[in-house]
Amino acid sequence: MMVQGSDSEILTGMVQGADSQQDVTYRAPVGSVDLRAFDDDGNPYEIYACHDCLPWHAEVVVIEGEILVREWHAVGCPQFQQLIRD
Repeated sequence: MMVQGSDSEILTGMVQGADSQQDVTYRAPVGSVDLRAFDDDGNPYEIYACHDCLPWHAEVVVIEGEILVREWHAVGCPQFQQLIRD
């Protein structure tokens, strides 16, 4: 998992163009998950790049006053599939 911490909760998951489940190239369809940026004690989570897919990137977003990290992955990325299942 790219975000460390036992309680890195997936708050939302959305998928765009989920027709190719094995494509992890730059042209792959992508999806995103919103993860908590801080643990319950206020410590930030460390973010590591995903080595399973080329289009991975992250951005910081604020939704309803909460700071989140939005990770973008290829839809077929094993890490992304694990994140949306958990």
